[in-house]
Amino acid sequence: MQKQVVEMKQSVGRSIALLTLIAAVVSCRPLREEQDPPVSAVPTATVESPTRVVYPNVPGSFVAVAKKVNPSVVNIFTAHVVRQSPFFGMPGLEELFGHRQRERVQRSLGSGFIVDSQGFVLTNYHVVRGADSILVQMEDGRHAKATPVGAEPAIDVALLHIDMGDLTPAVLGDSEAVEVGEWVLAVGNPFGLSHTVTSGIVSAKGRKSADMGMAGSSYQDFIQTDASINPGNSGGPLVNVAGEVIGINTAIAAAGEGIGFAVPINMVKTILAQLKHSGRVVHAWIGVGIRELASDVKKKLGIPHGVMVTEIFSDGPAVQTGLRPGDIVVSFNDKPIDGSGELAWMTNTAGIGNMAALGIRRGRETIVLQVKVAARPVP
Repeated sequence: MQKQVVEMKQSVGRSIALLTLIAAVVSCRPLREEQDPPVSAVPTATVESPTRVVYPNVPGSFVAVAKKVNPSVVNIFTAHVVRQSPFFGMPGLEELFGHRQRERVQRSLGSGFIVDSQGFVLTNYHVVRGADSILVQMEDGRHAKATPVGAEPAIDVALLHIDMGDLTPAVLGDSEAVEVGEWVLAVGNPFGLSHTVTSGIVSAKGRKSADMGMAGSSYQDFIQTDASINPGNSGGPLVNVAGEVIGINTAIAAAGEGIGFAVPINMVKTILAQLKHSGRVVHAWIGVGIRELASDVKKKLGIPHGVMVTEIFSDGPAVQTGLRPGDIVVSFNDKPIDGSGELAWMTNTAGIGNMAALGIRRGRETIVLQVKVAARPVP
């Protein structure tokens, strides 16, 4: 019995010694090169959450657009000599002292932009109307006298020419493709602050002349924007985020803020060649008298748009078409007609001598008549 106890103690002692040796070996063993370092030595990685894009179409900056457009924009300075009597028309004084006149120079500011390398510049007609001298200044400080080439007062557009080389023409875009809510920039010379860039959006399309206070004009389809436009911006470009000109800034609503209007560039492109070659737009017609349709009449007839033919002129091209008084013109070359101004503009820009398709509502029947666009007779 005593012998068994002794052997058991010896066995336990050998086991303890063996465990001690293994522990010592393990604790002293160097780390292998491929072994991961202790967890405490690894820095904690920061996991960034993905950026949430709320408005994917909002540009981060307009810098590239401004750099592209500014070399094409010009400042326009005009001077107009006004002659008036020093007696302000007071009766008796002119007869007493003679019909003497004094001269006063009226100066104004405006903007414009280069449309080709030949030196043609687009601006507003009201910027250069009646000017005795016109000076154009480039972004790089160069300046030149400008010569009026042509104008279309009905849409407030004028074409100038400067004799200067190394010009950067603006890229003319497609105003028809512009959408409400789209970002735009207005570039110009407000209050003499050269090449000022302001941003905004397209607030509306298809504004009529009456909306702009241009009651004497029959042309329509102006672009409304809330990009800041001030005196001196007139004639400057309204551009999209691609740096393409989509309009010519022409008017502001005096009674409010953030309400400006631009002539659509597509409207200008249709007359640009005529302004270059002849200095004026030869107005066209189809030889009909028309009147607007009230909304209740349209509803009764079941048509969303159109104008009524009231007269067929004997010397006009419509005589040969079979068009009748009482017919309703609902489209012109497949484009809907909602007012007399739209029909006048589409006729003027269809091209003299070209055939146009008139969509006609006659009773409950819809027909298409072909009419040849002709030059309007000079009164």
